[in-house]
Amino acid sequence: MSHTLGIRQAQKQKTRQSLLDAALTLLEEQSLSSLGLREVTRAVGVAPTAFYRHFRSTEDLGVALVEEALGSLHPMIRTTVSTAGDSGERIARAIELIAGHVDAYPAHVRFIARERHGGVQPVREAIREQLTRFAEEVRTELAKDPEAAGWNDDDLLMLAHLYVDQMLITASLFLETLDAPEERREQVTRRATQQMRLISLGRSHWLT
Repeated sequence: MSHTLGIRQAQKQKTRQSLLDAALTLLEEQSLSSLGLREVTRAVGVAPTAFYRHFRSTEDLGVALVEEALGSLHPMIRTTVSTAGDSGERIARAIELIAGHVDAYPAHVRFIARERHGGVQPVREAIREQLTRFAEEVRTELAKDPEAAGWNDDDLLMLAHLYVDQMLITASLFLETLDAPEERREQVTRRATQQMRLISLGRSHWLT
């Protein structure tokens, strides 16, 4: 019996993931607010009623996509502000990590960029909650840096939000370079480096 239940559970998880994957593909060309569940189930090859075994609505599916797209990013976000190396090395490492993530998961990045200010409130809220968690985790990492001596928690959190926002901007810029000439990617790298340097310079002079 347990073996049969295990097979059923694995099949259920497989179908759920197929629905997420199909939705993500369809969302390459449209927003979540215009996505119909019949489109998703048709792409997977299951009956529309099967959708409700996994998600309450397309909004619920969108929230699950947010968790999939951003949930696994927490270790990378912390790494981008690691105290290892000097300021230039940290910036270069952060930009390299962001560019690599965009290359590996362009559909996820595009989904977040579009839906962050989209028309589906639960999804906007889910993205905001994840970004708030990112900022809190970045604040924790920044507090370990000797440069943080004298900073209060509110100012560190403000700085953390600046870094998180800049990471999102940088990811969106790299997204535009996927099919562009290498020169365009180099331009984005230079621009992102300058913007991160500006934040770093402001940070070093904030207390003065």
